[in-house]
Amino acid sequence: MNLKRTFGTILTILGVVGLLYTGVQIIQHSSTPTTLVVVGVISIIFFSTGISLIRGTKDEA
Repeated sequence: MNLKRTFGTILTILGVVGLLYTGVQIIQHSSTPTTLVVVGVISIIFFSTGISLIRGTKDEA
């Protein structure tokens, strides 16, 4: 089991969930803009870090 790849997958999933949450909240106008900006930025960081961990890890069988 490759720990980096697993952690990258978890970060990517958390990033996608956070981005979906931010999008839904923006459409519904139900949160303050500051909260949405913070959640959106953290989600983008999680997503991009997860993708780079997955792409940068060699697949060893």
